[in-house]
Amino acid sequence: MIPSEYKERIKKELEDKMKNSVKIMVFTQEVECQFCAKTRQLVEELAALNDKIEAKIYDFVADSETAKKYGVNMVPAIAILGKKDYGIRFYGIPYGYEFQTLMETIINISRGKTDLSEKVKKKLEEMSVPIHIKVFVTLTCPYCPMVASIANKFAVENDSIRVDVVDVSEFLHLAQKYGVMGVPKKVINERIEFVGAVPEDIFLEHVLLAAHSTVPR
Repeated sequence: MIPSEYKERIKKELEDKMKNSVKIMVFTQEVECQFCAKTRQLVEELAALNDKIEAKIYDFVADSETAKKYGVNMVPAIAILGKKDYGIRFYGIPYGYEFQTLMETIINISRGKTDLSEKVKKKLEEMSVPIHIKVFVTLTCPYCPMVASIANKFAVENDSIRVDVVDVSEFLHLAQKYGVMGVPKKVINERIEFVGAVPEDIFLEHVLLAAHSTVPR
């Protein structure tokens, strides 16, 4: 899954930037679908490049209690844990452009912090309303990694935020349910929706709007 010519560069990036260990939980099934098998293989190859990455494989049916504990309701799914569970999930194989999102998320979780601006971090600190961000992507979308990474950074910085990065090409029923006509599409708390690449401060404004509209009046 990872081309041999890229492995040394990826290995060096992980060595240079990772701080603490992370566990990557892959949820698959006994009779693996095409993307289940490839997702498992990708994570196992990545874990082999750095001792701080541990890959754990779970069967969605046999390990249903574990899947339920981590809020996983479809496969393939990936949960990345550091010193704690930051609530970040990938649904579908994080390949193509989305491999960049996976790498950045692993590094940020290992460090327990992000490169978000101090202004954005301060606003995130002040927010305590539970936020669930769904980011719908495709593996061929060049703008999706930036948006998915911003959402994941929000989750690292605020325990009230959880994120699902969903490859709509693998989960067409969700594309239909949420009317995904273009990517990246974001759905926040089932209330706020918007499409396209935006900088972190604009993304945050949508999150704050969702938080405000979620608070009981």
